[in-house]
Parts: sequence; C-alpha cells; structure tokens
Amino acid sequence: MNRFPLWKNALIAIVMALGVVYTVPNLFGEVPAVQVLPARPGVKADTALMGKVEQALKSGGVDAAGVASDERSIRVRLASTDDQLKARDVLQQALGSNFIVALALQSASPEWLSSLHALPMYLGLDLRGGVHFLLEVDMKTALAKAIERNQNELRGSLREARVSYGGIAKQGDDLVLRFKDESARKQARALVEKDFRGLSIRDDVAGEDLRLILSLTPAELKRIEEASLQQNITTLRNRVNELGVAEPIVQQQGPSRVVVQLPGVQDTAKAKDILGRTATLELRMVDEEHSDPTSLAAAQAGQVPFGADFVTDREGRPYLVRKQVYLTGENIADAQPGFDGQSGQPAVHINLDGKGARIFKQVTRENVGKRMAMLLVEKGQSEVVTAPVIRTEIAGGRVQISGAMNTEEARDIALLLRAGSLAAPMEIVEERTVGPSLGADNISRGINSTLYGFAAIVVFMVIYYMVFGAISSVALASNLFLLLALLSLLQATLTLPGIAAIALTLGMAIDANVLINERIREELRNGNSPGASIAAGYDRAFDTILDSNITSLIAGLALLAFGSGPVRGFAVVHCLGIVTSMFSAVLVSRAMVNLVYGRQKRISHLSIGNTKWAGSDAAA
Repeated sequence: MNRFPLWKNALIAIVMALGVVYTVPNLFGEVPAVQVLPARPGVKADTALMGKVEQALKSGGVDAAGVASDERSIRVRLASTDDQLKARDVLQQALGSNFIVALALQSASPEWLSSLHALPMYLGLDLRGGVHFLLEVDMKTALAKAIERNQNELRGSLREARVSYGGIAKQGDDLVLRFKDESARKQARALVEKDFRGLSIRDDVAGEDLRLILSLTPAELKRIEEASLQQNITTLRNRVNELGVAEPIVQQQGPSRVVVQLPGVQDTAKAKDILGRTATLELRMVDEEHSDPTSLAAAQAGQVPFGADFVTDREGRPYLVRKQVYLTGENIADAQPGFDGQSGQPAVHINLDGKGARIFKQVTRENVGKRMAMLLVEKGQSEVVTAPVIRTEIAGGRVQISGAMNTEEARDIALLLRAGSLAAPMEIVEERTVGPSLGADNISRGINSTLYGFAAIVVFMVIYYMVFGAISSVALASNLFLLLALLSLLQATLTLPGIAAIALTLGMAIDANVLINERIREELRNGNSPGASIAAGYDRAFDTILDSNITSLIAGLALLAFGSGPVRGFAVVHCLGIVTSMFSAVLVSRAMVNLVYGRQKRISHLSIGNTKWAGSDAAA
C-alpha cells in the first residue's frame, strides 16, 4: 500500500541527483575573464588563435588562470579585475581589428560540471551586475546621410517636375544646384519651398551659372539629431531583445549618447559585436555600361565612372554599381535565416513592407535581363552579397540574399536586418562589467530572508508534525534545490523579484504538505489504520493541492504574459516553483514516508503530532 515501485524510486533519485548537480555551480561564484571573438564569422576561434592569445599574454606579462575555447570564442580566466583590464588591452593590441576583445565574468565551477552544462544561473544588475556600454552616435555621419538623402530625393523631384538644371552637388554641408536661366531657378526654388521645408535657400552666381545654395535649417538639424538618436535607441532595444537578455536597460544619456546595461550577460563579446554593428541592406543596379574588364580595372585603379561606385564581394570580385539606391533596410518588414532552395547554401529570406514590395516589383519589371546588386553596408563599407540577373518581374515582396556566408553569419545578418538599421554609426566609448546596482546588501538580505523563512517553517513543522514535519522539511529543501537547478539549467536571470518569488514558493510548497499531514491526521481520528491513513491522506489531498496550484499557475502565466521587467522575472520563478513544489510535496515526501513506514509489517503509531489512532493495530 505504501511502497513505490522500483522505477518510481529510481526516477525520484535521479531527479534529486540532477537537482544537486545543477545547483552546485551556483556555490562557486564567478571570476574575471576576457573573451576573444572573431569580428567576422569566417575567421575561426581555433587552436592557432588560442596559441596566439597565450603568446600575447605571456609577452604582455599577464598571468592567466586558464585559457579555454568553445565553438566561437576563446575565454581567458584571470585572478583579478586589474589583470582583466590589462589582458584586454594587451590582446586588443596584439590581435588587431579582426577580433573583438571584451570583458566577461566566467564561472569558477570545475570543468567536469561545465561539461555537463551545469552552469550557474545569471544574476540581474540588482544582484550581480552585468555589462555596461556607453555608446556615442556619430552625428556627423547622421547629418551627411540626411544631406545625401535630400540630394537623391531632390534629383528625383526635379526630374518629375521637368525642371532643367545643370547638376546638383554636395559642397560641405550644403547642396548646390546649377542652372542656365533664371526661369528654371525660380521653378526649382518653388519646388524646394513646397516639398523640402527643412532646407533654407539662398541665391548665388558662379561665372555664367545661376545657383541655389540649400542648407539644413537649425530646426531641421536638431530634428535629425534627435530622430537619429531615438532610432538608434529603438534599434538597440530590438537587438538586445533578439539577444534574449532579460530586463535590459537602454536609455539616453545626453544629446548624443546611449547607455546599455545587459544584466547577467556572459557572452559579452557577442553582445558587443551585435550592438556595434551598423549593417543595412541596399538594392542597386549594376552599371552594365562599364562592366567590361577594362572599365573594372580602371575603376579598381581609382578611375570610377561618374554616377557609379566601385565595390567588391567577399571573394574580391569587382563590381561597378549605380549610385541610385532603390531599397534600403528601412523597407524590410522581416528577415529570417534559412537555406537556398536550389543550392542548399545558407541564405537570408527577407519580406519587404508594402512600399518596398511596390518598388521592388517596379525595378524588376523595368530591368529584366539586367543584373541587380544587393549590398550589405556596414561601418561605411559596402560589400556585394549577390548580383543576380533579373529573369522576370518579381511581385509579393519576398527577397532572398545568398552568397559566401555560413549559417551563423546568415543568422546574424537576419538579426540585424530584422532589428532595424542604425541611423548612424555608434562607437563604444566606455565598456565595463558593473557590480550590483543596489549593493551587495541586496544579495545578503534576499538570501537571509529566504533562509530565515525556511528555518522558521522547519521549526514549526517539526514541532507541530514531528517526524512527518521533518519529512515535509526535507521535501521543502528538495523543492528549493530543484528550483535553483531548473533556473540554472534554463540559464534564467535571477533578480530581487525572483528571490521574492522563491520565498513565496517555499510558503506555497509547505502548504501542500500541511494539507497532506492534516488529511492523514483526520483519517487516523476516523479510525483508519496508520498505513491506510497515509495512503488516503496523500490520495485525497492531491485534488485540493492540484486545484490550488493550477489557480496559482494561471495567475503566474497572466503576469508572464502581460507583465514586463521585474514583474516577468517574478512570474518566471513563480511558475517554475509551482512545478517543483508539486513534485517535491507529492512524490518526494511520499517516497520518504514510504521509506520510514512502508517496510514495517505492523504500524502501531504515527509520529504526526498530537493525534491518536482510534482503532486497533492493523497491518500496514
């Protein structure tokens, strides 16, 4: 009656053993480290790079506690933060711009635990800190892009209005329009005043040319700077969300700077790479008139034809593409990594928005038989990803880019395009790992409040329910171990609200054991035998326990679905705690009761408080 089958006891033992294994890494803490990540996915973090890192550290006089590699990076464990900063500077100077060197924190747990993926859970900024970046927007580039955009739009507007002009050129921060007669200049002035209200206009004469000098107004300059900053903040938030960081902080600091704090992040090099990249997509037409070998060789030597740009693909093949940009990353609605259906090579599948789909359809209709180049533009450098021949008009707004890229690069490019492009490049002007934002006192108080609550529950349960109270207390401890193990296994980020949820989970878990113990006592008072009372107590209390936990789980899921920030952190721990409490309160405690009483042929007394059995002795 009160014995589990062997498989069920084995299952409980295995789960508890795994709980201990995955909880233990949280006791070792973390040490300062430096992470080295290739700046381009094509460069591998192999043994050769590890040897180069070790040699650079040795030459720089830095003593490393350990150097290890994973699939994508090299991690150097160091003894102190001073050594960490020194190692960062030494490696950055030795490896150059082809590698990203970032500060990190690494678990101090043994390697055999790490090989089992037994890693400590992440802690939020209010408990452990994380990574802090201060980024500055390159406002000069933002203004230059705005002027170039006005130049392209103005050229198109003048062509549509059939206004004859001698040319439009960029001169510093101004645009210069040249005309042969006053009538054309007046027409152009009227068009600019109507459609380009952010530009101030003044007349000018240069020799025989009549000119209009167009400048951005002070109000427009301010608007561009504010819009660029806000777009970059939005894009950074999207990228942080794509990285899966819990409770990040992305906020403005001053007129041109952004603070990014990533709590619990360990792969800081990857975060640094994604945040700093400015990848966007441009669709242009290949300059077919100058695509012969002679013209390409001349362009490579610096003689680029008027109205064209010289670019290369990843393998160094030269291309001449027209300056006119038909589509950019702003027209992308979604981007997902995948594979080319014909070649099976990694690719990025792009869905354009309504405007982008219309433009793409028109461009492909008007240029059948010509080559269209898709360029990936990053940090001012353009690279041709693919340049296919347009075979037919393409409708629907679905585009695929593929080329010399691997699976990881396809995933990163899709992430960057999906999150949106930065309005202007950003430079990381400050980078550091930060300590707890609310001080180490938060950690000690949070842990102490949980331990004191646990101790108070144990004292009450042992005094009131005696042996069954002790069993319930052990089950409660197993619940805490399982919850911490589950959080570690999922690599969740624990914050102060999460600690509050753990304390709440302990209270809710012991409530289930109270229901079971009281039900057993009630069965004893009704004259049932001790063995039958144990079985009935667990069986008949189960429905009540299940109902109460389901209602709590519904509330937790509602917080998870509609909450944000600390509320979601609380909800995650709360929901996981309900699952572990059901396991520990029902299965673990029952297994222990079976161990104590299940093998006795006759049970004359149950140590469950001041309750006497009203019947006669019976077999268990």
